[in-house]
Amino acid sequence: MLNKKSNKFTLVDMAVVLIVIAAISFFFSRMGSLLDYKWEWDLIPGYFIFKDPVTGTFHSNMLLTGFFTTIRLSFWATVLGFLLGTISGMMGAKGSFSQRFASRLYVETIRNIPSLVLVILFYYFVSSQFLDALRLDLWLRNQSDTVQGAVGFFLAGPERINAFVSAVLALAIYEGAYISEIVRGGINGIDQGQWEAAWSVGLSHFNTFLRVILPQAFRRVAFPLAGQFISTIKDSAIVSVISIQELTFQGMELMAATFLTFEIWITIAILYFILTFSLSRMVAILEKKFSWQQ
Repeated sequence: MLNKKSNKFTLVDMAVVLIVIAAISFFFSRMGSLLDYKWEWDLIPGYFIFKDPVTGTFHSNMLLTGFFTTIRLSFWATVLGFLLGTISGMMGAKGSFSQRFASRLYVETIRNIPSLVLVILFYYFVSSQFLDALRLDLWLRNQSDTVQGAVGFFLAGPERINAFVSAVLALAIYEGAYISEIVRGGINGIDQGQWEAAWSVGLSHFNTFLRVILPQAFRRVAFPLAGQFISTIKDSAIVSVISIQELTFQGMELMAATFLTFEIWITIAILYFILTFSLSRMVAILEKKFSWQQ
């Protein structure tokens, strides 16, 4: 019988909190005295939202725009990476020899290439060769303002759509390789008796896999997959090298223009932490509430 975790706030917990507070205080103190750094935190809110002096309306500024771009980029990369990784994982677990070989080749190749190199290759090859040939940006420019606004809300505007799509594809392929291994492990972890039981009641090999094995596999790997999706958010920062205006890129632009080095990067770190920590807590709550482990 499992023991319940204690929620008591102990002396050790208090010591850890005090050490963290002391470390943060020491950091700010040293930056102020050693580097003679003048903190200007009052300027940071203006980089989230600003008021148009002519119309009097409020608009999102660079940090908020970058934050939402990071969310859009991570969402689409996660969706495509999940589809690609699931297909590759199924091929690697129960496919034919050629399918297993293709899956293994994909996983081993992508996992042994730095993500930064992959993003740059996709930007200069996929975007410049294929997406430019498709004239996706030209098609979007010829659409109505309503269509451009909708595509801009979910993806990107005409001026950045090609780079955005190539970044999504690069991230999806990179994350898909790791998702593939998670899915493959989940399928191979199902006991052989499950297959035999399904066959004994007349299910075909395909229906057994689709209706019996795959649902059980996804139940086992649901939370590792969630962890990989959270990792996608952090990995999205690498696309700043191809000028995708996500959070990291906007931070570099602001730092170069304002020289508010510490304020900008601390704010960006907090924004990434809020996004990833909130998702990780949601996953932890769901794991506790819908625990499928025996």
